[in-house]
Amino acid sequence: MARELTGRHVLIITLSAFGVIIAVNLVMAVLAVGSFPGLEVPNSYVASQQFDRDRQAQQSLGWTAKASYDGSELAIEIVDGQGRHPILRDFSATVGRPTHKRSDVTPQFQAAGGVYRAALDLAPGAWNIHVQAVAKDGTQFRQRLDHYAGARVK
Repeated sequence: MARELTGRHVLIITLSAFGVIIAVNLVMAVLAVGSFPGLEVPNSYVASQQFDRDRQAQQSLGWTAKASYDGSELAIEIVDGQGRHPILRDFSATVGRPTHKRSDVTPQFQAAGGVYRAALDLAPGAWNIHVQAVAKDGTQFRQRLDHYAGARVK
């Protein structure tokens, strides 16, 4: 014989369902806030004061950075508007996941023929490559490259 569904049972079922939903939302919110600080720069006002000047100087260079990854080596190539490799005073790149900084690495690149190469083991998935270079005249060049490393073939 089945028990009768009373108002008390419906209330308990409803409160339990909403309690589970609220608990899951709280857990997800805590995990989201804890894994990504949301900060690109420490002080956005100070960064904005220099942004337009830096952008105009960088655009006047006419440079573009391209990245490729063959499963064991990351290659970054910077070319000017005519497709030539510019002479750089300094070059570095930081490679990391878009969602957190735990995987960030700054490999040591070796220049060969205008292409900067570094041995690197990237797990499959989305990666951001933050390229920084300095032109002969001291102009800063910065570009973020979005890169997807595919699954490894064995």
